[in-house]
This record gives sequence, C-alpha cells and structure tokens, in this order.
Amino acid sequence: MNCKECDATLNIPDDASVGEIISCPDCGADFEIAKKIGSTVELKQAETVGEDWGE
Repeated sequence: MNCKECDATLNIPDDASVGEIISCPDCGADFEIAKKIGSTVELKQAETVGEDWGE
C-alpha cells in the first residue's frame, strides 16, 4: 500500500489491527487502519488531537 500524501510504500504488519496508527517512513503522515478484511487494509487519515490547555 502507498502513502496518500507522498506515494511512498507503507509497511503494514500482518498482525496490525483496526484502529492502529501507521506512519509513513518518508513524509511522516499518520494513517489509521479503518478496516481490515484478510490481507485487504483500508486506511484513513489519522486525526490529530490538539491540546486544549484546559480551555
């Protein structure tokens, strides 16, 4: 599977599970495993949670 940002090859372990975060080794983009059916994996852009500093 390739990165949606820079098209680099993403290495997804066979034992990866839904909800796990995969990072691109080239650009650092984070993707979350949305679905996994057998060896077919669907990724979505991982949400970044900003700090609210108690606001």
